[in-house]
Amino acid sequence: MNRIVIIIMLTLALVSLSACTEEATATPATNQYSQQVARGKYLVTIGGCNDCHTPLKMGPKGPEPDFSRELSGHPANVVMPKPPKNDGQWAWSGAMTNTAFAGPWGISYARNLTPDQVSGLGIWDEQMFIKTIRTGRHMGISRPLLPPMPWFNYAKATDEDLKAIYAYLRSVKPVRNEVPDAVIAGGM
Repeated sequence: MNRIVIIIMLTLALVSLSACTEEATATPATNQYSQQVARGKYLVTIGGCNDCHTPLKMGPKGPEPDFSRELSGHPANVVMPKPPKNDGQWAWSGAMTNTAFAGPWGISYARNLTPDQVSGLGIWDEQMFIKTIRTGRHMGISRPLLPPMPWFNYAKATDEDLKAIYAYLRSVKPVRNEVPDAVIAGGM
């Protein structure tokens, strides 16, 4: 009986030691990634990404971000009517959700920035994300990013900051939301 207890205790000690060793070797990388994600969250917050990419809902004091759909873009179930005519001093208009915008460029919809594999950035790699921000082109190579996306300001971010933003966007809850395609006016 004592022999079995000793074997069990030694086995538990080895398992515990193994777990401690794995934790000790994983901690620096995990800690570095956690810091990168935290930096990305900070940059997304001060960069105002939620202002357009998180739909607004009506709250007790007026419109407020619907964080159950954080960074999921224009809600697929909100079909927009034809936009009002913009002339004179009013050059563009926006939807009540603050995720759809119309102006001389056509109609743009805030994209889904969550890591959803079908409707978000789930299939994007880090380099594609950085190239998109640097060039102002969707997926880094196709159509121009449309107003009001201030990509030209974000293009000035360091590679480290863009990598942090990408890491944070990969860490948020994936939301399946197939945003409508932009309607481009005048052959942009």
